[in-house]
Amino acid sequence: MKIAIFGKQYTARQGSVMQQLFNTLSKNNCEICIEEDFMQLLSQDNNLSLPAMSIIRDNRFCADMALSIGGDGTFLHTATRVERKNIPILGINTGHLGFLADLSGQETSTTLQEILDGHYKVEERTLLQVEAQGIEELWPYSLNEVAILKQDSASMISISTTIDGDYFNTYQADGLIIATPTGSTAYALSAGGPILVPQAANWVLAPVAPHSFTVRPLVVNDDVTISLQVSCRTGKFMLSCDGRSVQLPAGEKITLRKAPFTIKVVKGYNHTFSQTLRNKLMWGIDKRD
Repeated sequence: MKIAIFGKQYTARQGSVMQQLFNTLSKNNCEICIEEDFMQLLSQDNNLSLPAMSIIRDNRFCADMALSIGGDGTFLHTATRVERKNIPILGINTGHLGFLADLSGQETSTTLQEILDGHYKVEERTLLQVEAQGIEELWPYSLNEVAILKQDSASMISISTTIDGDYFNTYQADGLIIATPTGSTAYALSAGGPILVPQAANWVLAPVAPHSFTVRPLVVNDDVTISLQVSCRTGKFMLSCDGRSVQLPAGEKITLRKAPFTIKVVKGYNHTFSQTLRNKLMWGIDKRD
């Protein structure tokens, strides 16, 4: 089995997790390739025993599975590297909350062994595709959300929104979040949006600090085309795709639709979304108990 490893940060406290991971992969005779920048970080830890690995320097790589070592930000980064390759991604959480990277470091040896033995399932997660002038530097897909946000001003922005060519609303707000089911537990949740199960065929439109009590988060089908146009006093606004952002001029038309590919997420057979909500958000916990 060929395993591709991706990471963005490394600290000494991750050393035991990484050593367990490498020991398990080596024991199973896995062929390992690793992102170049992450390899450079690991090589600085003299206490880490590294197996033989090839280096990933660009997107011309192949693997049976990708491991994302870090938090959800690292998982989103790994998704940009995997892109259309249909390589399933396993997130190993060495960060904080970890909704996408939900395999804890303490579970690395046992759960990874089960996965290498073939005891796992793969969930397909939809992405948003973004079309606009001036975003050539961005990977134009989002696994979590696309956010339209004000910039360099305390003033609100106006976001004219159409759905399948039908005018829907002009949001007067600090911004607007269009989230996937995966992203419904991220930025959109903090803006008051609902939580969607990962398999839902929907998007969430959640305004950020709207200037109206009559404007609330909305759930729409994921087969619609959403068009946005911004006007603002400063003449510019920020477009963010999973935290990767670019500044655009007011009046620029932005089109959002479902991406033509999905990201595959590896989960253990015993993993459920209900468990994730309970463990990560303390869902339904009653302090009176």
